[in-house]
Amino acid sequence: MKEALGIFEIRSLVAAIEAADCMVKAADVKLVDFNFVGSGVISVMVRGEVAAVKAAIDSAKESIGDMAEIISMNVIPRPHDEVEKIL
Repeated sequence: MKEALGIFEIRSLVAAIEAADCMVKAADVKLVDFNFVGSGVISVMVRGEVAAVKAAIDSAKESIGDMAEIISMNVIPRPHDEVEKIL
């Protein structure tokens, strides 16, 4: 079965590092990408089982709190092969 993909975008390098650390510690997920989008926005992507990815994203949101502006968060349960080509 395909793994879920979790995406967490935030406006702060320090907060993005904190979020990435929190996600891999909170659940059985793998850090896939840490991308500098621009204008201070960093995108962090993780992969794993659907429940683990959801738990990781929720944990990152909770740990960041008011540290930085969270731009967006999303969990894609089983990305289509066409989406995989983009990543």
